Amino acid sequence: QVQLVESGGGLVQPGGSLRLSCAASVSTLDVHAIGWFRQAPVKEREGVSCISSSDGSTYYADGVKGRFTISRYNAKNTVYLSMNSLKPEDPAVYYCAGDPDYYCSEYDLRETDFRSWGQGTQVTVSL
Repeated sequence: QVQLVESGGGLVQPGGSLRLSCAASVSTLDVHAIGWFRQAPVKEREGVSCISSSDGSTYYADGVKGRFTISRYNAKNTVYLSMNSLKPEDPAVYYCAGDPDYYCSEYDLRETDFRSWGQGTQVTVSL
């Protein structure tokens, strides 16, 4: 099973930017789909974004479209989530997840289909 390690979380002011990284223990080409999910206190975990290695297809949740960008750097086995214009509703623990069979559709992101998960990185948005 692939190991995933997130990094890049931290404290940022509203309107600021962060870039999260998800480093995989194997080639991201073999993982195929890498997704980002987040969970805020007392809320359920929700899907944020996803990218497929086969054709670069992506998914973005409505609340992050136009502000977040997902990208892959296959040479480093890493997927990034660039987050701009961060809002008070964005703070959460952000997790990356991978699956060799999942395909990232623009229409939805199914958490239960992902078999490998990282430990998460905290994102805080505050003055």
